Amino acid sequence: MLSLLSSGALALWLDAMGLMPPESQVSVPLFDAPGLVLEVEADEEAESLVERYLTDLERQGISRQRQGIWLQVGAEKLASHQGTIPRSAASVTKTATTLVALQTWDWQRRWLTEISATGSLVDGVLQGDLVISGGGDRLWVWEDAIAVAVVLQELGIEAVAGDLILENQPGLNFEQDADEVGEGLIESFDARRWTPPVERAYGRLAARTPRPQLEIRGEIRVLGEGSADISEDSLAQPLTEPPSRRIPLLRQQSLPLLSLLKIMNVYSNNVIADGLAEELGGGAVVARRAAHLAGVPEVEIQLVNGSGLGQENRISPRAAVALLSGIHRRLAAGGLTLADVLPVFGQDGGTMEERGMPKGATVKTGTLWNVSALVGAVPTGDRGLVWFALLNGGDAYTLPFRRQQDQFLQDLQGQWGRTIQPRSLTTSYPHPSFGNRDRIEVIADPDFAPNQLAGPYPPTEPP
Repeated sequence: MLSLLSSGALALWLDAMGLMPPESQVSVPLFDAPGLVLEVEADEEAESLVERYLTDLERQGISRQRQGIWLQVGAEKLASHQGTIPRSAASVTKTATTLVALQTWDWQRRWLTEISATGSLVDGVLQGDLVISGGGDRLWVWEDAIAVAVVLQELGIEAVAGDLILENQPGLNFEQDADEVGEGLIESFDARRWTPPVERAYGRLAARTPRPQLEIRGEIRVLGEGSADISEDSLAQPLTEPPSRRIPLLRQQSLPLLSLLKIMNVYSNNVIADGLAEELGGGAVVARRAAHLAGVPEVEIQLVNGSGLGQENRISPRAAVALLSGIHRRLAAGGLTLADVLPVFGQDGGTMEERGMPKGATVKTGTLWNVSALVGAVPTGDRGLVWFALLNGGDAYTLPFRRQQDQFLQDLQGQWGRTIQPRSLTTSYPHPSFGNRDRIEVIADPDFAPNQLAGPYPPTEPP
């Protein structure tokens, strides 16, 4: 008996069969429309794989009732074990954040960090404060801070007589604590203070990048967002009034959204995920929107944040596959693939280091102390792309779960054959590097900085 279940995956089947119409020819964008899963006769091979997987876990004393599984090819459900029951999904939550971010913002969206001064430049010394204004860049790292210092020195600034002012809580290396950010910037600006981590970051920059020696002589001050969190024993101190004079110097763009999402998912970075989700309206808003985009009941996606930290983040196995389907369709509409935002085994490291999956599997991992999750797609010779969700729970069984998950994917590919990596799981987007000088725009007035470089750097990154 043929039945239809809402799950956001009909477009996978249409795409595989060559029946996907151009987006301009449909009244409702396909990435907004709920898809369908065709539930036909039971697939004995798939069900046998699932049963063997559950039996192997039971032999280790792990209850099958705490496991959720979903297997799908195109629009056809192959097998399920408690597939519609939401359960703790750990960092699989990041797939919901990814889908909603892709639907909300342009893929090339960038966040700006602005650098300004409060005084004049005299004999290489800034007679005032240096202000770093955060604009939501959650991936500002050592390399970017070093690049800023290099350009500031090229403007003629050798030292800052005043304070380092942090405005609107800029982050550095995924830290937002004012002491950590302020001291990190002071250190990265001056090569004489570099520690081994900063030296390693410098080594990843373009060859012949100058080693800046920009000295900050004043204190760390915090203005605006973040100032209320300053503790009494903090080195940083709140600044109650904004500077009366401000001279713009530089504007640094973040990496594009697509690069942020790729890095977030490869390394399962919680700071990026939670920051994006907060900007999108919070975990509950992301959950509702993700359920709509994936075409699943809202009850199957329950989130309190965008990262997956906490047992309260719950997703059903069916919804996990539907989220991947939604990402796939959203990216395919722009000529990109799932591999442009998710890690590919054998190509990307991150959370897949020391795993034993089939080469080419495109996945998202998730781990809490008693939860191990793995969702993604595996290319096979007989069935094409097999989409799967393994949401495992137990009592501190994460290591055995990982071994069993990897073996399951190996068995799955062994059952239906290996194949070359399909285009739909091939990375096509060239991600720019950290500390790229082309992302820094000089906006200083020539009267302030006679050594000013000749205008903004021409963009060399893809449009």
